[in-house]
Amino acid sequence: MAEIKKPEEMHTWDYLKLIGVADMPPRTSPFDPGYDPVTLESHLEQSSHLISCLKISMACWQIANEASTRRKVAAARRLNVPVCTGGGPFEIAVSMGKLPEYLDLCASIGVSRIEAGEGFTDMRMEPAEVYRLASERGLELQFEIGKKHGGSFTGDVVEDLIEQGKNWLAAGAKQIIVEARESAEGVGVFDAGGELDKRVADRFAEAFGFEAAVFEAPNKSSQFALLNHFGPSVYLSNIRIEEILRVEIYRRGLHSDAFQHDNLRPGTAGI
Repeated sequence: MAEIKKPEEMHTWDYLKLIGVADMPPRTSPFDPGYDPVTLESHLEQSSHLISCLKISMACWQIANEASTRRKVAAARRLNVPVCTGGGPFEIAVSMGKLPEYLDLCASIGVSRIEAGEGFTDMRMEPAEVYRLASERGLELQFEIGKKHGGSFTGDVVEDLIEQGKNWLAAGAKQIIVEARESAEGVGVFDAGGELDKRVADRFAEAFGFEAAVFEAPNKSSQFALLNHFGPSVYLSNIRIEEILRVEIYRRGLHSDAFQHDNLRPGTAGI
């Protein structure tokens, strides 16, 4: 009986390279809304190489068992994933006059970056002062533009937000986050029906550049719309961590819908 020849060992990355899937840096920032440490650690083990920054979102981490929060942050850092806090706790700290203490807590927990913003409050501090306080504690800074209850961006609001974002970048912020909340409907660059306003999205991308502009994309339709429009180089955030693999196969043209787009299909996408 003829001996069956075993195929040579092959890995997933060998095959992806063979079909023209480009190697690319991580451009997705998922969030942890309060998962248990074991669940989060498992997702990090599976997808850490795809994550640009993990956001421990909302204020859930402040009331969870602190040992669990520290365990999650430590797991991310062990896998070389930067960790960022959400903007809500920052706004409350500023409003209560306790920003230095909040930043002390963030540094103690071990996060890499904080998110600043004025989505539901009004900022009373200059960007340079916030950056100074953060950097003194070894923390990076990003800023989220847009009000959480202000509706879609229209008219002069866009230009005002661009000016605001540029001021934060000049002060030292690493990235500017474009608000979309949890629905991507009637907020930011999405209209009341959830359709992407491409003209407004383009203005932010042109103003801040692809490395600094980060678009929140909390659901499938918003994720696919931004990737269809901008291609694989766009930074996305506010994605549930269990959805990151779906986003990343779409980014690489391995999803059936993405394969129909020349700017995403393997071998043709511009990275």
